Amino acid sequence: MTGRIATIARYTVLEAVRTRLPLVTLVCIGALLAASFFVREIAIAESARFQTAFYAAAVRFAVVFVAALHVVASIAREFQDKTLDVTLALDLPRSHYIVGKLAGFLVIAVALAVAVALPLIPLAGWEAVALWSASLAFELAVVVAFSVFCVVTFNQLMPAVGLVAAFYLFARALTAIRLIGANPIAGADALSHKVSTGVVEALALIIPALDAWTSTAWLVDAVPSWSALAQIGAHSVVFVTIVAAAAVFDMHRKNF
Repeated sequence: MTGRIATIARYTVLEAVRTRLPLVTLVCIGALLAASFFVREIAIAESARFQTAFYAAAVRFAVVFVAALHVVASIAREFQDKTLDVTLALDLPRSHYIVGKLAGFLVIAVALAVAVALPLIPLAGWEAVALWSASLAFELAVVVAFSVFCVVTFNQLMPAVGLVAAFYLFARALTAIRLIGANPIAGADALSHKVSTGVVEALALIIPALDAWTSTAWLVDAVPSWSALAQIGAHSVVFVTIVAAAAVFDMHRKNF
């Protein structure tokens, strides 16, 4: 079992290396780094702080988009080219395929997080960058796992990408949505408000509030404690496990 999963993960990583993913990542890093130098030049005061904040915030969104699009495109291509049919015909359990692909994508997520964080070391120091990079790796792991689930469910590129984008935006706004629901201007006793608040609170038990993850303030203000990173890691492991189980279940109900 371990050998099969490791083989699938290895070929998943090789696919990423041999495609345009490294080039796209380097282009994103170069473009955003150049833009950050421009921001630094036009800043009136605290130019290094502005440069760090701009690059960190921009590259976070860029690498999330790149990782999600790569995952969805990779698996969707296997569905459309019937490559998956040939793979499963080799007496390979579907659960091993999902776990192997997810393991490969998680390795890619870690590599992306490290790559985009390297330019920040001269600007913010290695400790802050290490915490920020580790948090970004956990955030990418969450997005990658949900992307696998979406593409297995829909088998198509656009619906999966749309749902991943909606999920990411909801996770980024989850804290604000909870605050609005807890402090309504009017209609606090209405049944619709109670139901919607209950649904949001239930989702908050599973979906991580990504606005508190990979914060730019970690690089320009106070460095968080490692215990905060441990909480982020624990939440990531729980969410990735749940989503992976859902993807395996959805994979088993499909007919090939």
